[in-house]
Amino acid sequence: MTIIVHHLNNSRSQRILWLLEELGDPYDVVRYERNAKTMRAPAALRAIHPLGRSPVVEVDGHALIETGAIMDYLVARAGRFGPPADAPGAIRYRQYMHYAEGSMMPPLLALLIIGKLGLLGRPARPTVQRMLDDHLDWLESELASRPYFAGDSFTAADMMMSFPIEASRSRGGLNDSRPAILRWLSEMQARPAYQAALAAGGPYAYA
Repeated sequence: MTIIVHHLNNSRSQRILWLLEELGDPYDVVRYERNAKTMRAPAALRAIHPLGRSPVVEVDGHALIETGAIMDYLVARAGRFGPPADAPGAIRYRQYMHYAEGSMMPPLLALLIIGKLGLLGRPARPTVQRMLDDHLDWLESELASRPYFAGDSFTAADMMMSFPIEASRSRGGLNDSRPAILRWLSEMQARPAYQAALAAGGPYAYA
């Protein structure tokens, strides 16, 4: 049965398309566009799930939400791109599967809101930027010591980490001062499956 991905432009759901391309699973994309003024998802997504958020993936008779949970399901289903066999790698894998949204996205979201507030948001920006810089400094040290987030092999943890790192490159001050992160990001975006996912999902501001 073909998997259906309800995909919102410039959103977390790009990672699900990437994973499906890496797995080689057949899927269909239903595209949704953000409101140009509010940047919110259209009401049509509520017909798929009451929260009206993306991604929503229809697979095996279920409508799954939450990027990490969807990735966990698809990885377990396929038996690929999961945690490394060694205990330290497995711990890092699970850590980054949760860290991407639980720890790194909040300051990025705060920076987005601060940017929309204009002059009113300016006093808060240095504090939030310092918070994000702490994350970026740590991630730089992590990727300076190994090629991928979990270890020596590419896993779903790398796909999960792509969105906050791309957002950091776009609006969080990630630049050439952190070469290990940029090396990793360049390699991820050069993967054929990543490029195929861009073609499937349509315009993506962070690539």
